[in-house]
Amino acid sequence: MISRIDLRGDALPEGPALRDLLPRADFDVSAALEKVRPICEDVHHRGDAALIDFARRFDGVELDRVRVPAEALARALDELDPAVRAALEESVRRARLVHRAQRRTTHTTQVVPGGTVTEKWVPVDRVGLYAPGGRSVYPSSVIMNVVPAQEAGVPSIALASPAQAEFGGLPHPTILAACALLGVDEVYAAGGATAVAMFAYGTESCPPANMVTGPGNIWVAAAKRYFTGRIGIDAEAGPTEIAVLADATADPAHVAADLISQAEHDPLAAAVLVTDSAGLADAVERELEPQVAATKHVEDRIVPALKGEQSAIVLVDSVEAGLKVVDAYGAEHLEIQTADAAEVAGRVRNAGAVFIGPWAPVSLGDYAAGSNHVLPTGGCACHSSGLSVQSFLRGIHIVDYTRDALAEVAHHVVTLAEAEDLPAHGAAVKARFDWKVPEGK
Repeated sequence: MISRIDLRGDALPEGPALRDLLPRADFDVSAALEKVRPICEDVHHRGDAALIDFARRFDGVELDRVRVPAEALARALDELDPAVRAALEESVRRARLVHRAQRRTTHTTQVVPGGTVTEKWVPVDRVGLYAPGGRSVYPSSVIMNVVPAQEAGVPSIALASPAQAEFGGLPHPTILAACALLGVDEVYAAGGATAVAMFAYGTESCPPANMVTGPGNIWVAAAKRYFTGRIGIDAEAGPTEIAVLADATADPAHVAADLISQAEHDPLAAAVLVTDSAGLADAVERELEPQVAATKHVEDRIVPALKGEQSAIVLVDSVEAGLKVVDAYGAEHLEIQTADAAEVAGRVRNAGAVFIGPWAPVSLGDYAAGSNHVLPTGGCACHSSGLSVQSFLRGIHIVDYTRDALAEVAHHVVTLAEAEDLPAHGAAVKARFDWKVPEGK
């Protein structure tokens, strides 16, 4: 059901050479880019009319308007299963605790007497958030996008999710209920590239946004790439990934269950076990068969994901070698299930989020750990972070110098300006003084 890659015996290569040995989904955003270009430009030129046409074409629904009425949001929350509401409220509570602690404060540094630089943190003015609605419904993604934006102080927050024929052209009611629970009253029935284009360009009903965040399929990723420079984005999210670094102390039933938990997202989802124990590898393979058979989404998601080229059991000589492998892989989600899991986890350099030991499965992080589940995929954890309050903030430097403070450093400014053959830069300083290079300078 899942392939093996044997990296035992030889010295592991470095950098890209090691990454090339590891499994990864084929996710060609460049090819998708050309297909979303005309869609995005149609939204640009025709606005809401294009969104309505695309909802008919892609989602099979007839919309009379794109914005979700306030009464539909209120009704969705009123009709929400009480147990689901309680779970969402607890997820929100924990997410707020973690994200509130990420807030940045204004800080002033005195560089010299009379010269200060202040870093002020300012939220973006308006964000468009995206909650997927294809194979599954993700109210948890509403929480993971909205909470950090709110904690950052973003004054204008809108959310889009695909129109659903089953619900009269509205997004899934649980998505709407999560929005109502969080106080987000600007919600649109728009999906995929059309939603990103709506936020980037604006339409008659939706003002343009400064930034778009949220996970989605390849069309969402391609649209984000198309609009990079016009709007800020969080990341070009690819298929979800789990990597588990485990030794012989790990419970194979836990490992198998965790691999399956991510495989059920999508046939392109990646499930990777890295282990120095051939016995554990064998036991996990034996566990996969009955656990897969006992669950849902078997043939359309889980089996294709586990059998795909993006999933594998990787055999290594030691946990130390395994640590090198998972750092090269840069997983979205990384579980450490080893004898000294906390110590090993402390040495991980590249991962979107790290889950320590048998009692911190990825599923906990998806819903109720308090951490954010919008994380870098496709190896981007080697250079990027997950969604956070910081994602919605801009640091602005405020420079305040007195005449004496500028005079003290003026000769350095002039010298560097002339070294760069930009004499007007130096002249802008000289114009403020009866210019004379100080003695000994």
